[in-house]
Amino acid sequence: MSKMLACEQASAIDAESETGLATEQELIFLCQQGDRECFRLLYQRYQQRVRSTLYQLCGSASLDDLVQEVFFKVWKGLPKLKTAKYFSTWLYRISWNVATDQRRKLAKGQEKTSFNEKVWEKELDNTKLTNTEPAIDLMQLHYQDVVQRGLDHLSFEHRAVLVLHDLKDLPQKQVAEILNVPVGTVKSRLFHARNSLKKFLEQQGISF
Repeated sequence: MSKMLACEQASAIDAESETGLATEQELIFLCQQGDRECFRLLYQRYQQRVRSTLYQLCGSASLDDLVQEVFFKVWKGLPKLKTAKYFSTWLYRISWNVATDQRRKLAKGQEKTSFNEKVWEKELDNTKLTNTEPAIDLMQLHYQDVVQRGLDHLSFEHRAVLVLHDLKDLPQKQVAEILNVPVGTVKSRLFHARNSLKKFLEQQGISF
């Protein structure tokens, strides 16, 4: 099966299904061969997950630039990814590293630097990466804002485990792999993060 035919089939599957039935392995394999159209599909499938993770870790400042930086690193690094089944963990690790770098820049008082979009455009030519995020109601937006402010009160380490485990629903073992820490450390940080966030939300009038 040629790359073009395989990618056309993947596109057709994604177009016909809300969830997209083209397997992750198929898309990754074709992206590793340099197929930009399939990378666009991969971006559409995962960009909201990356965006929300970065927002919960770093806030809204420079969010678009950070998302672009993550996927630029994904595009450059995919040929070196040996096992497709680890793509999700690998993607979260890249997101974590980008978020960590951003936090360090802010902590040092450096100016927020935007990602070089010219480099991105040069690599992907005219591939269009669109944000397909659905609209949300105002009540949901309100609670998201409260939770985000609660996350802002946590240390970055506690914030990361809470975001990845409780908000992204990742198992503790995968969180440990992403953050490169023991599972016991994840459990300890998660315990303290939950308690801190619960206290903050209770102060905002949100009871459990």
